[in-house]
Amino acid sequence: MSGQKTVTPSASSLAASVKAAKTRGMPPLEQWNPPFCGDIDMQIKRDGTWFYEGTPIGRIELVKLFASILWREDDKYFLVTPVEKVGITVEDAPFVAVDFTGSGTGVDQTLAFETNLGDTAIAGPDHPIRVVRDPETGEPAPYVLIRRNLEALIDRKSFYRLVDLGVHHEGWFGLWSGGAFFGIIPSNELPKDA
Repeated sequence: MSGQKTVTPSASSLAASVKAAKTRGMPPLEQWNPPFCGDIDMQIKRDGTWFYEGTPIGRIELVKLFASILWREDDKYFLVTPVEKVGITVEDAPFVAVDFTGSGTGVDQTLAFETNLGDTAIAGPDHPIRVVRDPETGEPAPYVLIRRNLEALIDRKSFYRLVDLGVHHEGWFGLWSGGAFFGIIPSNELPKDA
């Protein structure tokens, strides 16, 4: 042994590492290549609540700090600092789109989404909307890309409002935003009364 003490990553050590990096705006995660230090007991529930060791993280500033260092590789999620990379569990998507504003109509429509943590994204080619349907129930789960391949689950009330804005285009019922069309469901699968 070299006498160096191995530090087990924790929420406190992650927060301290990010604060020590002193970055303005979003940290440059793509420039950091720290070693993988294992998983920590941190989870993001489907409703957007962050938990550490089974307890909800109540400080929104701390949640936003952790969200700023969230990284996704394939279907795995990590918190990344200049010195450590730890795995966390994400139940569905790391964010929840809790509201949106729309302007324009048809091809000229723009939809701007806001997440539970105050992030915003304008749906379009760089921030696509996608809808996954449960194979058993057909229940839709709509998402919008927020940043760095991290998505937000669009909440139910917002999705219902989006459906009201939907139009038919090339055999699909869906939405326009930022000059792109996002299909929700094939037009022929819509209920007759819709």
